[in-house]
Amino acid sequence: MSQHLLAGRGAVVTGGSRGVGRAVAELLGRLGAGVVVNGRDPDPVQETVAAISASGGRAIAVAGAANDAHIAATLIEECVNAFGRLDVLINCAGIAEPPQASILNISPEDFDHLIGAHLGTAFHTCRVAAPVMAAQGSGSIINTSSIAFLGDYGGTGYPAGKGAVNGLTMAIAAELRPSGVRANVVCPGAKTRLSTGPDYEEQIESLYRRGILDEATKQVSLDAPPARFAAPIYAYLASDLATDITGQIFVAAGGFVGRFDRPTPQVLAYRDHHDAEPWSVEDLHTMIAP
Repeated sequence: MSQHLLAGRGAVVTGGSRGVGRAVAELLGRLGAGVVVNGRDPDPVQETVAAISASGGRAIAVAGAANDAHIAATLIEECVNAFGRLDVLINCAGIAEPPQASILNISPEDFDHLIGAHLGTAFHTCRVAAPVMAAQGSGSIINTSSIAFLGDYGGTGYPAGKGAVNGLTMAIAAELRPSGVRANVVCPGAKTRLSTGPDYEEQIESLYRRGILDEATKQVSLDAPPARFAAPIYAYLASDLATDITGQIFVAAGGFVGRFDRPTPQVLAYRDHHDAEPWSVEDLHTMIAP
């Protein structure tokens, strides 16, 4: 990979002090980008900045929750001030679902917190970054989702927030395409603090016992690859190599790279509403029931 692939670029990485976000921030720094590293806790943010600088890269720290409108605006402002431009916005910030949470027991406060951490971060940062990128006629937005949006891992606010991030990103991609700005999603699979520890392991085992996860998915979930394996796809989507790639949802987990097809409806039946009455309940049962 060229050491100058992102030379001269300005990048913001939320959640950039730990896990996948840190691996991404460090890789962007090695590829020549100036990186604004963001995270909620100041100490890990400073540690990541120091690591990037020690490797010869350029980085500055902005601590705070990126789903706060003020912090989101500060991230974009500091990137432009420090590096002269904003070329890349990568959102990796997120929090885990409370242990054993489900629709049967989640509190409204916990649900709202989860939605804010995922969808709120993407919204607030994209809202500030989009006009800057559109005005310069270029830019790459990469939001982080999870295959948990399919519901296969249970939960509430986590899969709902990730699914909402997908929808928001697709809408951003469509709206900003004429401006030369790209927006994509990555669903990484990696061992991070959110996917390690007794609570996480018990959650995966519980989902397996309840029949929500199959054996293969359980084993993959308990033996996730290091975060550095997910970082290259973010760097690729940030670069000019991906100039024609927008509005897509990718999966990166260890040596596996995949892409979700755009959902399209399967036709169950059709008749022209100008010439026919609505389908009856019995008709619908015939065409829908297994």
